Amino acid sequence: EYLASKGITDNSRLLPSELFSWEQLFTLRGLIFFVVGGFMVGFGTRYAGGCTSGHAIMGLSSLQWPSLVATISFMIGGIVMTWFILPHLLTL
Repeated sequence: EYLASKGITDNSRLLPSELFSWEQLFTLRGLIFFVVGGFMVGFGTRYAGGCTSGHAIMGLSSLQWPSLVATISFMIGGIVMTWFILPHLLTL
């Protein structure tokens, strides 16, 4: 109801069923996505010295140069993953 008042009437593509369904979770591809994705999030958090929101909110508000570099890197990585890598992985 709230989304419809904002002009979003078709909710079927907000969470693509190719990734976010119980049937896909228990396939080999789904398991690889979640295990590798979890490892990459954990490794990236440790490697960057904190989480994305920590760098973006606390680091940038205190004008820390490493947090600016980390936040820009997070954004570029997210865009590349969403627009270039993920569509290719979904075809496998």
